Formats: sequence, C-alpha cells, structure tokens
Amino acid sequence: MTQKRAVALEYDQSHSPKVKAKGKGYLAEKIIQKAKENALPIQEDPSLVQLLSELEINEEIPEDLYEAVAEVFAFVYRLDKEQAKKLSGKTF
Repeated sequence: MTQKRAVALEYDQSHSPKVKAKGKGYLAEKIIQKAKENALPIQEDPSLVQLLSELEINEEIPEDLYEAVAEVFAFVYRLDKEQAKKLSGKTF
C-alpha cells in the first residue's frame, strides 16, 4: 500500500507558485489537517502530488508543471467564487 502524500503550494503574483510544505504518511496527514483547520481548499491529484513532491521546500514550480498547477489554482478560484456567492446571500 502506498503512503498518502501531500504538497502545499503558495502563490502570489510577484513570483511563480512555490512548494511550502510536503510530506508523506503522518506528515501528509498533518498538512491536510492544517489545511482543513485553516479552511484552505484541498484538491486530490496523486500524479501531480508525485511530481511536486520531487521539488524542494520554497522551490518555484518549473514551467513544465505550470499548466497542471494552473488547473489547481482555477479549482481554488472557483471554490472561492462559490463561497463568496453563498456568503453574499446571508445577512449578518
């Protein structure tokens, strides 16, 4: 049985996305737990995680992975947009 893997990415418009955390097994579970605790979106893509796991912490994503990573950020953008729509309908 293969151990679970996780990679956390960071992106701001001043640089390419970077690997901010990575791990397998227990450490992967902790990364996922922290993401959930902080209401960060999680996308499961084992083949992309495998490729990103080969990078070092704080290493920028290489150009050949831009398209795959862009799909992840598009997923996050859609989630953010859906959440904003849900919140805009509520009164506080």
